[in-house]
Formats: sequence, structure tokens, C-alpha cells
Amino acid sequence: MNVLINQQPVELPDGATVADAVAHLAPQAPFAVAVNLQFVPNSRYAAQPLADGDQVEIIAPVTGG
Repeated sequence: MNVLINQQPVELPDGATVADAVAHLAPQAPFAVAVNLQFVPNSRYAAQPLADGDQVEIIAPVTGG
């Protein structure tokens, strides 16, 4: 299936989950994940399926003023 991870097209296997998308990008902690603009808690990464065309954003927090 084709999804966008941080606005970049990525091919993942059918049945992929948010955990697979995170593993593909391998971000450094801490980070947050949203699928189609909906926050996904880290406790749901392995259970949250992805569908063809989903938009996944893996976001690191930003500090400053």
C-alpha cells in the first residue's frame, strides 16, 4: 500500500500499522504520531491499521519562545 509519511510517499506492505510506519522512519524520541490529522497514542501504534492513501505525520516536539 502507498501512504505518505511526513509528506513523502512510502510503500508499506498490506496490513501495515502505525508501528510499521514509525519503524520505517525510525525517529528519535520523543515524538508524536497523527494519521489523517488524528493523534494516535503510542499504546495504539501496533493495533492501529493503515489504509492505502493514509497520511502519517511523525512529529518531534519543538521548544522555544
